[in-house]
Amino acid sequence: MNQPQATTNEIDAFIHRWESSGAAERANYALFLTQLCDLLGVPQPDPTTANTADNAYVFERDVTFDQGDGTTTTGRIDLYKRGCFVLEAKQGSDQERAEEQAARALAPPTAKKTTKKKGTAVRGTKNWDDAMVKARGQAEAYAKALPAGEGWPPFLIVVDVGHSIELYSEFTRSGKAYVMFPDPQSFRLKLADLRDEKIRARLAAVWTEPLALDPSRRSAKVTRELAQRLAELAKLLEKAGHDPAAVAKFLMRCLFTMFAEDVELIPRGSFKDLLEGMREEPENFQPMMEGLWHTMNVGGFSQALRKKLLKFNGGLFAESQALPLDKPMLALLIE
Repeated sequence: MNQPQATTNEIDAFIHRWESSGAAERANYALFLTQLCDLLGVPQPDPTTANTADNAYVFERDVTFDQGDGTTTTGRIDLYKRGCFVLEAKQGSDQERAEEQAARALAPPTAKKTTKKKGTAVRGTKNWDDAMVKARGQAEAYAKALPAGEGWPPFLIVVDVGHSIELYSEFTRSGKAYVMFPDPQSFRLKLADLRDEKIRARLAAVWTEPLALDPSRRSAKVTRELAQRLAELAKLLEKAGHDPAAVAKFLMRCLFTMFAEDVELIPRGSFKDLLEGMREEPENFQPMMEGLWHTMNVGGFSQALRKKLLKFNGGLFAESQALPLDKPMLALLIE
């Protein structure tokens, strides 16, 4: 789904405006999220109606909690979008603001004092981390309290207004286990991360096409595309007169070399750069690859990559034969 692209000035203005917001999520969160929707190029929430079942994308969506004793209580989801997410908003405070508030509290009695909310907790502290974990638990409780007919949303979102956005996913939609998305290192997005187009696209997908972010679906799509390219390359090689068994072994060595690069058993980007460097001179491909694979088999300095390589066990490179490629074949391998 194509989204309107925010300009650099619009992104900077949004970040500047909200990074200095005060610690009062109830006053700020709806405006923050509405403007975030504009920045992402996704629709804003709808007005709430009297009929709860119609409130598929609204602020303050009512949910009912069964207390187990015949009584119920009502809760409100900060922002809900059916089939997409439950969002819980908080707002922490920065250390500097907390210190200012403490200084005002210690001011002489004659000094004029103002009341200011301190927010969820001071960011960067254990209390703040605990508060974010608690907020995630609140979001999951709201998801559990939704009517069964609406199903579990694939995402929980925890927002510290003006500071961070945390994503948790559960693509089976069974409510079994929401996990940090896409991983524990990058599930928490800072406000400044919105300058990254890929981050904005990820958030826009959470709003509009959340299941498209399911790694299993993306993996299947990539696998199909890879299989198509490999099949095309294999047909070209066999049409050029190469034995199918030799073609299969050659492609297997190519794929493992790509894998070795991805997991940094050889320097990241080195194999792709090597192929790109030969795009216009495909006659160099066969001797360069045979030299690289021989080095991978025994270990040592690779002239092709200009790096010292580990020895790869298993015998895959014991036979280091490479097949000659023309320009179209090399282009397919690069793809």
